[in-house]
Amino acid sequence: MSQSKNQQPDRRGFMKTTGAAGAASLFAAMAANRVHGEDKDIGTIQLALVGCGGRGGGAAVDALSTSKAPTKIVAMADVFESRVEQSYSALKTHFQNTPAKVAVNREHQFVGFDAYKKAMDVLNKGDIVILATPLAFRGIMYEYAIEKGLNVFMEKPVIADGPSAKRMFELAKKADEKNIKSGVGLMVRHCRGRQELFKRIQDGEIGDIIAMRAYRMHGPVATCFSEKKPDGKQEVMWQIERFHSFIWASGGLFSDFYVHQIDETCWMKNAWPVKAQALGGRHFRGNYVDQNFDAYAVEYTFKDGSKLFFDGRTMQGCYNDMSSKVHGSKGSAIVSDSGHTPGRVRTFKGQNQNRREVVWAYPQPEKNPYQLEWDDLVDAIVSDKPYNEVPRGVEASLATSMGRMAAHTGQEITFEQMLNCPHEFAPNVANFTPDGPAPVMPDKDGNYPQPAPGITRETEYPV
Repeated sequence: MSQSKNQQPDRRGFMKTTGAAGAASLFAAMAANRVHGEDKDIGTIQLALVGCGGRGGGAAVDALSTSKAPTKIVAMADVFESRVEQSYSALKTHFQNTPAKVAVNREHQFVGFDAYKKAMDVLNKGDIVILATPLAFRGIMYEYAIEKGLNVFMEKPVIADGPSAKRMFELAKKADEKNIKSGVGLMVRHCRGRQELFKRIQDGEIGDIIAMRAYRMHGPVATCFSEKKPDGKQEVMWQIERFHSFIWASGGLFSDFYVHQIDETCWMKNAWPVKAQALGGRHFRGNYVDQNFDAYAVEYTFKDGSKLFFDGRTMQGCYNDMSSKVHGSKGSAIVSDSGHTPGRVRTFKGQNQNRREVVWAYPQPEKNPYQLEWDDLVDAIVSDKPYNEVPRGVEASLATSMGRMAAHTGQEITFEQMLNCPHEFAPNVANFTPDGPAPVMPDKDGNYPQPAPGITRETEYPV
């Protein structure tokens, strides 16, 4: 019999499985513990939402719920009109008691591949744009935001390939030169319990880190598995709609889902791994034609020889686990107990991590890190503090990508190899149109190029 730990669903994925009414209900549930601050003696910060799926809608709720400054959303953009309409309706319902927060008139609801520019053009310098599209578009949108003098919140992962990473590093420098504040949706970094745990680990409470374990194992979710494209669907639009299925759009399910566990454990180590080797494969896949494996096992190695072992799986009927653990020479720690929040972080005097060995535990209940990341970003804007999470977000995305590439090629991949790999997954993204062509195209049978470890060794799939 399969076993499962209780897990909280990723609240940013809700709109993929619910309609506007369901989204509005979940918005309401998420608002239960919100505390809205009174307007302070500062101007209202305007928001534009670019990418109106579940993550974008969730980020907008948190942005509009911060107590650090008055905020309102004034523009929305997506390549799908239905997503703009559904997200707008859900936000209006959620904030029905504070309707001024959702001030997006019909003229400021934009659709199309240039919609992001139109939405940002509505804002004033110093306002915030939320970038919650598939990651392939992150660079061109971040660049335009910097040109406009806008502060930015972008969802993770930040990149999926080396050329994009190098461009994002350069854009982050330009953002700093213009005093633009940039947040990245690795919200666990803002969890106060994990921040205290990091300090305790760095202060030696569990000794030298020897090994870390991280897991994200559950059934298929979101759009990670796709069958053949229905007749009549435009190829580019189909792939954007099913972005988890395509490495160019999301880094595949590996990068999009697993970046959190990999980032939070590397944070506790206070280092990025220098190399990775991995296993992975497709099992019982039926008619699915996407580019994902459904099981991954990665061994990351750090400069001092210590290891991070990551296991990911998206299969029905199997043991489920979504947690992160750290083992040191004097004890151990839990970084994530079951899901992203609450973390329920604890340290232990031994390695069994049972109640009798607990040394310290962060008090419950915890504040929601999804809200805290917005509170911290807006506070940096209001207080004019240096704030740029993009370089760290790129590094976390690179560390994640090296594990993915190791599994997909069957080779040992170093951090430097990932950064310098010339394969760019979507080099023409700035010129996309609904009619294509898409970065990957199906063969005559409707199958997309898939990883072949040991056969396709220089790139993650045949190109």
